[in-house]
Amino acid sequence: MIGNAAGIARDGSRNSPARPRSKPQSAEVTLNRVMRRSAHSLLKKLVVFLGVAAFAASSTVALAQSESDLPDIGNPAGAVFSKNDELAYGMMVEREMRAEHQILEDPETAEYIQSLGTRLAAQSLMGAANFHYYVIDDPTLDAFSVPYYIFCNYGLILATDNESQLAGVLAHETAHDTQHHIARELQAQTRQTLTMAAAMLAAVLIGAAGGGAPAIEGGIAAAQGMAIQQEINFTREEEEEADRVGMTYLSQAGFDPEGMPDFFETFQQRYGYEEGLIPKFLLDHPVTSDRIADARARAAHLERPRDLKDSVDYSLIRERLRVLMSPEGYDILGYYRKHLETRKPALADQYGEAIALLKANRPTDAVEVLEPLVAQYQSVTLLRSALGQAQIAAGQIHDGLTTFSKGEVLFPRNVPLTIRYAEALIKVGQPKQAHELLDDLFNNVEPTPSQIQLIAQAAIAAGDKGDAYDYMGEYYISNGNFPLAAQQLELALRTPDLTNVQRERFQARLAEVRDFILQERRENHGRDPNAGQLDLAP
Repeated sequence: MIGNAAGIARDGSRNSPARPRSKPQSAEVTLNRVMRRSAHSLLKKLVVFLGVAAFAASSTVALAQSESDLPDIGNPAGAVFSKNDELAYGMMVEREMRAEHQILEDPETAEYIQSLGTRLAAQSLMGAANFHYYVIDDPTLDAFSVPYYIFCNYGLILATDNESQLAGVLAHETAHDTQHHIARELQAQTRQTLTMAAAMLAAVLIGAAGGGAPAIEGGIAAAQGMAIQQEINFTREEEEEADRVGMTYLSQAGFDPEGMPDFFETFQQRYGYEEGLIPKFLLDHPVTSDRIADARARAAHLERPRDLKDSVDYSLIRERLRVLMSPEGYDILGYYRKHLETRKPALADQYGEAIALLKANRPTDAVEVLEPLVAQYQSVTLLRSALGQAQIAAGQIHDGLTTFSKGEVLFPRNVPLTIRYAEALIKVGQPKQAHELLDDLFNNVEPTPSQIQLIAQAAIAAGDKGDAYDYMGEYYISNGNFPLAAQQLELALRTPDLTNVQRERFQARLAEVRDFILQERRENHGRDPNAGQLDLAP
């Protein structure tokens, strides 16, 4: 769950009047007169504020009810956000995080976390179509959600003991979304604003009637405390609901519903509540013995799959993250050497060792580890993709391309495998094949901005300049920079030897972008929100 989106201090200090300095006894009468005058002035301001707040709240409800795409009847979030509002807000947060390079751009990890999240979101009445799951490049233990977008730090994935625990975290965050908790927080904040204003108004009236400064200050402090308690209570309700609904998704998706209380209990025992050691996830999601007991009681009434085992991909992705995110100077190869010597070799440890060898620029050694694993586990695409990369890096070009081409036949349009195959084709001087491969993939699967850049790279290397400019236009559209997108599309149209189909497609897209720019400028009173940015043609 995210923090206070409104940006207002939880103690209400931003709206607190300055505390009067102490006065000598002889000035008491003068102080009371000043406070009465100040009280009447503040009274007028609060009456206006209360009226404006009430009008804003009622206007928000009326406006929301006039929308044609209202949420489901009975959904309390309908008074604040429509579905399109929620999607736009989630996309805005995702773009900002991507712009700050917080999202981990690893195709294998991204594919796994999205497939796991989709499996959970599919259990909700909203379905999984609009839900997006990302791994954040952050070693701390945290996960959070905004509408339709769920983010999980890689540190949290490494800290889970099994896949049901990880799925439990994602299920909890997914439930925050399906229950529209952010929209409901905004609605609750509207009510809190009105309640707090009314209580402060009452405090001022009491003070103006003769209670003086102490009565006013005490009343305002009480009003602020009441608003804080309302926010805390609402947050607790959200967490309990997310637990309850998320555990249902967890069970229905074929995971152990005990995964959620197990996760909370493990972390509570592991970190306790010593100051400075509490993971951020536990600060945002307070865990109590009562909450754990309540979750276990619910889990006892939910179906638990028989012979439940973690997926192969879960164990491999954990080791992949362990290697890719290991700090500079850390002996990650020594870590795997120790594990492989002290216990029966596990597939995950062998895969981790191979990725560590690749990271250490020892691709030939990685090939020796991976070849027998691919022969034994032919359906595991993570192994095949790693082998192809190792063979290409070792100079075994024919073997590497054969590994990838066989994988493409067995697992057509598998995103990580296809991306790695295209990278290999570009590296060995076959960009045209890479362009065709990626073009087929992205006609069926929505690409990320970094993947759009990859196909632009393939197109420009293959001499397909018109398409390269077109792709860079799409890249800027995906980042919300429409002026630069328009520039790229204009360059695409000026490219010689375009086909009629290309020209018509570029013109149509350019017209859409220009219409959006004009609309954006009208909304910003003629100002270009992206002014001053440079053209970055491929």
